[in-house]
Amino acid sequence: MDTGKELSDVIPRVQYPTGGGSAAWTADGTGILYTRYPHQGERPEADVNFYQQVWFHRLGAPVSDDKLEIGADFPRIAEVELETSENGQWIVASLANGDGGDFAHYVRNSSGQWQQISHFEDGVKAAKIGRDNSLYLLSRKDAPHGKILRLPLEVIGQATETAAPLLSAAKLVAPEREGVVQEFAPADHGIYNNDLMGGPSALAYFPQQIDKPVEISILPVSSVSGLNSWRGDDLVFGNVSYLKPFAWFSFTPGSKAPKRTALYMTSPVDFDDLEVVREFATSKDGTKVPLNILRKKGLELNGQNPTILYGYGGYGVSVTPGFDSTRRIWFDAGGVYAVANLRGGGEYGEAWHKAGNLTHKQNVFDDFIAAAEHLIQRRYTSSPKLAVEGGSNGGLLMGAFLTQRPELARAVVSHVGIYDMLRIELDPNGQFNVTEFGTVKDPDQFKALYAYSPYHHVRQDVKYPAVLFTTGDNDGRVNPAQSRKMTARLQAVSASSQPILFRSTASAGHGIGTALKVRIAEQADVLSFLFDQLGIDGSKWTFN
Repeated sequence: MDTGKELSDVIPRVQYPTGGGSAAWTADGTGILYTRYPHQGERPEADVNFYQQVWFHRLGAPVSDDKLEIGADFPRIAEVELETSENGQWIVASLANGDGGDFAHYVRNSSGQWQQISHFEDGVKAAKIGRDNSLYLLSRKDAPHGKILRLPLEVIGQATETAAPLLSAAKLVAPEREGVVQEFAPADHGIYNNDLMGGPSALAYFPQQIDKPVEISILPVSSVSGLNSWRGDDLVFGNVSYLKPFAWFSFTPGSKAPKRTALYMTSPVDFDDLEVVREFATSKDGTKVPLNILRKKGLELNGQNPTILYGYGGYGVSVTPGFDSTRRIWFDAGGVYAVANLRGGGEYGEAWHKAGNLTHKQNVFDDFIAAAEHLIQRRYTSSPKLAVEGGSNGGLLMGAFLTQRPELARAVVSHVGIYDMLRIELDPNGQFNVTEFGTVKDPDQFKALYAYSPYHHVRQDVKYPAVLFTTGDNDGRVNPAQSRKMTARLQAVSASSQPILFRSTASAGHGIGTALKVRIAEQADVLSFLFDQLGIDGSKWTFN
């Protein structure tokens, strides 16, 4: 930065699409810690995109001089994220055991010494260093909705390998509540929590000297993100709803409500004529599944409204409210848009996640089927007017839906999906999914995988709905061949006259980082497909 010139240092093998990559500066700025995959010859060819470790590089030195910091005993499917404290003196390494939601945490002091804070079985999901020289931990141990613990850094600095586990010295600062802790931010005299309430967010401040938290008002049926107490007890946070675009807000304890800052997104359209209603579908086993339904005010429930139902349900990922101005096209065409909060996600905590992974994955599909049936029973729509959409793990959901209940919807849009569950772990990223889906090497998990594997349940002479499969040729997370062979299989056997279409983009991957013009082109194709299949007259529409 002093000279404005690029340095000669080039560090290879930091990132790969499966486990990502991360880096963090040392306190004095003379070196950098980084994640590193094996170099050529260090591991067998089958392992070169696994066994991620943390290494140190000193600026100006050859890469061959870099030193291993931690990771010699990390699992094959390790995924590491590094974060530096505000004062630069401490670095936290969060180690994920694949994509199943289990983490271990390590802390490095300014002298270069590492100390393990938590193990996979400890239930600690996140760690953050506060300005008070303390490490704050989000723990779900004996608290499935989450609690916040505080561990002074001086305790970590004094720890030895023979000392008692460090977690035993951590003190509770924010107890478990009804909502599920999604994110937290330490302040000088308290801590802020962003809780999930089955999909939407709730925001609260826990002062150190007061037992009762302060509830902070946010947009209705909205999502909070980016919590940051940047000075004192002041907070900045992002807030977005289905009806209002994203904006940054500021809050100071003692004030009546947050204030919108000058940093906010605008939209070319408004949704003032729309409303969001939260309803609950009843799944096969009686579980109540939340549905967020976006509709025009005064909508007539006549069973004839073209409707898109979206779902995901996996990895403990919560589907939260978000604003998309392009949905205006759908609403102006008389459409309804519904988002289901399925098991497998984290909307109601770890138990909600575990109820939809490994051998319980069928629950996710049952939840989604129940959501579709609910929309039909409530006369929002009917099968000829219903479309379903999902991507990645949500693409698996689409595959299971169309093979298990092909008559329930007219159209299916499935992006970058997984369909052959018996061979997915043979792909590089498939290994990282074993902790979420299971492995064919385990007899019980094999039975569960086979029981719902979409590719293996495409049947001859079944009238399948219209399907649009999309993928990117450069997808490093889900093999594009999954979409290709699922398309070919359906095309070969479907007894209906509905199209089975395949769309691939040479310049795209798994979606993240895809160019705007490529995203627009795909969205135009998706809308054209849905307008055609659901009988929407598009002759009056012009696109500039």
